[in-house]
Amino acid sequence: MGVTKEITKPGKGPTPHKGDTVVMHYTGTLENGKKFDSSRDRGDPFKTPIGVSRVIRGWDEGILGLAGQPAMQLGERAVLTISPDYGYGASGAGGVIPPNAVLIFDVELLDIIRKGESKGLKEQEQEKGGKEEL
Repeated sequence: MGVTKEITKPGKGPTPHKGDTVVMHYTGTLENGKKFDSSRDRGDPFKTPIGVSRVIRGWDEGILGLAGQPAMQLGERAVLTISPDYGYGASGAGGVIPPNAVLIFDVELLDIIRKGESKGLKEQEQEKGGKEEL
């Protein structure tokens, strides 16, 4: 199956590229609805390089649009449904995610930090005094 993406709130503007750092809010659940992790609950967005195997394949492909889906746009919120082979597979993870689990992530792309840059696109736009909301 791989990964499917259902957009729940369209974004505007730029998309991340391989090697960029994405700033995301997410909530991860199992197929039965059991929540296993949430940056929203912590109030602390998750920052990670994307497309460089730092996260599960389903995130890389769902965010970058490599799975036949369009890449996420800045501000977009979507639900990624990730098959076990694009998630944690037969081993599961940390005693929290069982083997061969389908994962469902509600993800929101808050900012993009281009490879080699220190500030995100939203922060750069705010510094320029831009009134357009990215």
